[in-house]
Amino acid sequence: MAKDPRESLNELGKGLTALKKADSQRMQAFSNFIQTATKPGALDPKTKHLIGLAISLYTHCEHCIVAHTNEALEAGATREELIETAFVAASMGGGPVIGYSATLLVDAINTFAPDYGK
Repeated sequence: MAKDPRESLNELGKGLTALKKADSQRMQAFSNFIQTATKPGALDPKTKHLIGLAISLYTHCEHCIVAHTNEALEAGATREELIETAFVAASMGGGPVIGYSATLLVDAINTFAPDYGK
């Protein structure tokens, strides 16, 4: 991966701040939706972020891969759960998912896992 996962996460944060500045009402509504969607319910937050990671890998959203990897780790996911999630996504998305998993996901896990003692 050309860009450090932490740098990518910071870049995403700056972009979201710029969007909020440009249209605070809609950005706040989107933020509220995300917070509501990831609250515990029938699924716990860890599972929800693993689902988000699988979709991110499938759609090749680099910033999303980094963010959901970090959020899943923070919510208690293990390295093994993250890798297994990648293979589930690959069962639907094939080779491109494996490519993102072997590079960006592994880099993100190695970058953020120590932050959570993993």
